Amino acid sequence: MSTVSSAVAALAEVMAGRRTLAVTGAGISTDSGIPDYRGVGTTPIEPVDFQQFTSDPVWYRWVWARNQATWRLLEGLAPTPGHRALARLEEAGLLSGVATQNVDRLHSRAGQATVWELHGAYDRVVCLTCGRMVGRAEIDARLEAANPGFPRESDPARIAITPEADRAAAEACDFRAVTCEVCDGLLKPDIVFFGESLPPAMEAAMRAAGECDAVLVAGTSLAVLTGLWIVRQAMARGAEVLVINRGPTAVDELADVRVGGGTSEVLSALAGELLGGE
Repeated sequence: MSTVSSAVAALAEVMAGRRTLAVTGAGISTDSGIPDYRGVGTTPIEPVDFQQFTSDPVWYRWVWARNQATWRLLEGLAPTPGHRALARLEEAGLLSGVATQNVDRLHSRAGQATVWELHGAYDRVVCLTCGRMVGRAEIDARLEAANPGFPRESDPARIAITPEADRAAAEACDFRAVTCEVCDGLLKPDIVFFGESLPPAMEAAMRAAGECDAVLVAGTSLAVLTGLWIVRQAMARGAEVLVINRGPTAVDELADVRVGGGTSEVLSALAGELLGGE
């Protein structure tokens, strides 16, 4: 039996007949074409943070310029075999849901019924004054009208839902941003910026972590604290820890089962092991 097969069998042994909560990150979406930036080293420039975005028109304009240029790249992406495997496990009653650090909506597209989006979602926009929520496509139409012919990116490696804080580029940008049609308040992509409060999904995911028998870490190093907090909550309630990731994670030394591999391959094999030919 290969090392991966042995590890998958060990994962299945823990999960069989029990309720597992999955915690996912960028690594589960790489096979769809979205880069896992942390996997190749962090960039030297930090993203625009919440305070910068809300206090400086230059940064507000820059965020919306890069968002407009790249957001539709996510529209055309398909869920990976890893996303689909988790959806199958949920349908079979073996997964209570997925707490994801991703904003790409690929879990939902794969048919996952219960998804806690810890960092929000790329396809929604919220007014910071009146709280009105609208679809990203609606804002796209307004931004297109205000910036006819504005170029769009075609390379998924350049997705910038929240761009780097490149001040020189931001000041040179002549993009025209828009505000809320109802109250003229600032509009924000409904994703969590650095320095911003976490969404209600975090609280719901923490409750689920307190009720699961096992927590499955898939495609994340847990360097981002949101995912790590959920895993720690599950561990505090006695849950076993299962890890699938190509690189090291923050809980490797505490994991009951650790598989070093890609999520598409391992999760597909895990679903096959647990569900047979379903």
